[in-house]
Amino acid sequence: MEQDSPELWAQSVQQFQQVLSESWASAFQSFQNMDLGAAGAAGAAVASPAAKPPAINFSPEKLQRLQQQYLKDAAGLWAQSMHGTTQVKDKRFEGKAWETNPLAAFSAAAYLLNARALMGLADAVEADAKTRARIRFTVEQMTAAAAPSNFLAFNAEAQKKAIETQGESIAKGMTNLIHDLRQGHVSMTDESIFEVGKNVATTEGAVVFENDLFQLIEYKPLTAKVYEKPLLLIPPCINKFYILDLQPENSLIRYAVAQGHRTFVVSWRNPDQSLADKTWDDYVEHAAIKAIAVTQDITGVKTINALGFCVGGTILGTALAVLAARGQKPVASVTFLTSLLDFTDSGILDVFIDEAFVKYREQEMGQGGLMKGKDLSSTFSFLRPNDLVWNYVVGNYLKGETPPPFDLLYWNSDSTNLPGPFYAWYLRNTYLENKLVKPGQAVVCGEKVDLGKVDLPVYIYGSREDHIVPIGGAYASTQVLPGKKRFVMGASGHIAGVINPPAKNKRSHWLREDGKFPKTHAQWLAGATELPGSWWSDWSHWLGTHAGKQIPAPKTYGKGKCKAIEAAPGRYVKAKA
Repeated sequence: MEQDSPELWAQSVQQFQQVLSESWASAFQSFQNMDLGAAGAAGAAVASPAAKPPAINFSPEKLQRLQQQYLKDAAGLWAQSMHGTTQVKDKRFEGKAWETNPLAAFSAAAYLLNARALMGLADAVEADAKTRARIRFTVEQMTAAAAPSNFLAFNAEAQKKAIETQGESIAKGMTNLIHDLRQGHVSMTDESIFEVGKNVATTEGAVVFENDLFQLIEYKPLTAKVYEKPLLLIPPCINKFYILDLQPENSLIRYAVAQGHRTFVVSWRNPDQSLADKTWDDYVEHAAIKAIAVTQDITGVKTINALGFCVGGTILGTALAVLAARGQKPVASVTFLTSLLDFTDSGILDVFIDEAFVKYREQEMGQGGLMKGKDLSSTFSFLRPNDLVWNYVVGNYLKGETPPPFDLLYWNSDSTNLPGPFYAWYLRNTYLENKLVKPGQAVVCGEKVDLGKVDLPVYIYGSREDHIVPIGGAYASTQVLPGKKRFVMGASGHIAGVINPPAKNKRSHWLREDGKFPKTHAQWLAGATELPGSWWSDWSHWLGTHAGKQIPAPKTYGKGKCKAIEAAPGRYVKAKA
C-alpha cells in the first residue's frame, strides 16, 4: 500500500491537471449561464466567454511537499478513525451529531483533507498571477459546493433533526425552498420582519429634491445649532442608502446629525427600463454634481463637505475631478469610505476582468439594458460561498429553519439594478484600464479627469479584512490625491468595519499621526498605532474642523423651489429590483 501511494498520488495529480484543463472554460461559462453576473459596480465573478483553457503545469517542489503532507495527514486520519477519535475543526461540522457519528466525522475530516490538497494543487500551478487566481477561485467554489454538510445523506445534524421532528424539518425545508425559488434568491434573514421606513431607515427627514436618477433627503436637526457647512453623503448605487441608517443605534446618518451636521443623503433610484440607457456621465453630472449644487442652494453656502461610500466614493471622486477641470471647487472637504480611485489593487473582483469579457458586456448592454440586481447580489455572495450561500442552503432547506431577523442581511437582499452603459463604462475604465489615475485618460462629462487637481482636505477610511475594496486599494488614494490627508484603517470587513458606532466600543482602528504616507499600506501600518473602538469619533472631530462656525438649526426642510416633497426615506428606496 505504501509503495503504491506515490504512484496513486501521481495519477491523482494528472487527473486533477486534466480536469482543470478540460473544464476551465465550461466551469466559468456555467457561472455565466447561471446568470450570476459580474459584480457590475465592483468587477466580475465570472470568466470571459472567450476564455481559453490555460496550460496547467505544477511546481515539482510544491508537489513533493504537498504529497508528503497529504500522506502524513491521511495516515493520521486513518489512525484516528480506527480509534474513534476523529476530530474536525470547522464550523460547518460543529455539533454533537457530527461528534457522536463516527462515519459522519470521518467523512467530514476526509473532505477537509482532500479540500486542502486540492487547494494546495491550485497553489502549486505554475502560471501567471491571474490564471492562478482564477484556478484558485474555481477550486474554492467546487470544494465549497462539495462539502458533505450540503447534502442530507451526509449531514448528521440535518438527519438528527429530521428524526427528532418526525420529518417536519424536511417538509419545512421544502416549503422554504419553494419560497426562495419564487422570490429568486436564497433567504438570509426573515425578510417579513422588516419594512423600509418603519423599522429600518427611520431617521426623521424629508425628500427636498428629485430627478430621474436620485432623491435628495435632508434630515431633521437633532441639535439647536448646526455647522455652517452641510454634509452630503453619496452612498453606492449598487446598494440602497439605508446601510447608513439601519437602526438608530448604528446609523452613521443619525450620528452625523447628532454631531451637529446639517445632513443630506443621495437616495438612488432603482433603475428600470426607463433608465436603461443611462451612462457614467449621467450619474456624475445629473446625480453627484447636481446633488452638490442643490445642497449649496438649499443651505446658501459656497462650499459643502461631502462623503462617498464604496462606488459612491468613486462617483464622487470623478465628479470632483470634473468640477476641478471646470475651475470649480464647491467642496471644502471630502471623506472616502472603502472606495477605489486607483484600481491597481482591486482584489478578487478584478480576477475575471479581461478584454474579452468587457467587450462581451459592452456588446450585450453597452448601448442599453440593465444589469440585474439579483445577478449582482449572487456574485457578491459567491465571493464568500460558505458564509453567504451554503450556510443558508443547509439551514433553510436541509434543517427547515427560518433564518433569524437581521437588518444588515435584509439590506443585503434588497438588491438594485444598474444601467448597462453605466456598468460597461465602469468595467472598462476602472477595473480593466484603471484610467481614473492616469491624468487626462478618462473623459467624463466632456472633461479630462485629473485627480491631481482635486486639491482639498480628505479623510480616507479602509477596512482591514475588506474583500470588496482591499485595504491596499483604499490606501492607494493617498498616493493620488494631493491635498492634506488623514487615513484610518478599521477592523473587520467592507460593511461591518464602516458601520461601527462608538457606543458599542467594538473593534479597533489604526492611525498614524506623523503625517507620512509612504508608498504602500504595509509601510504606513508599520508606523501606525492601534486604538480601541470605533473610528467614527476621530472622523467626527476631523469633520468638525472643516465645517465652519455654528449657526441656528433650520426650522423647515429645503428652501425656495426645493421644498419637502415627501417624508424620508422616500419612494425611490422602496422600489424593488
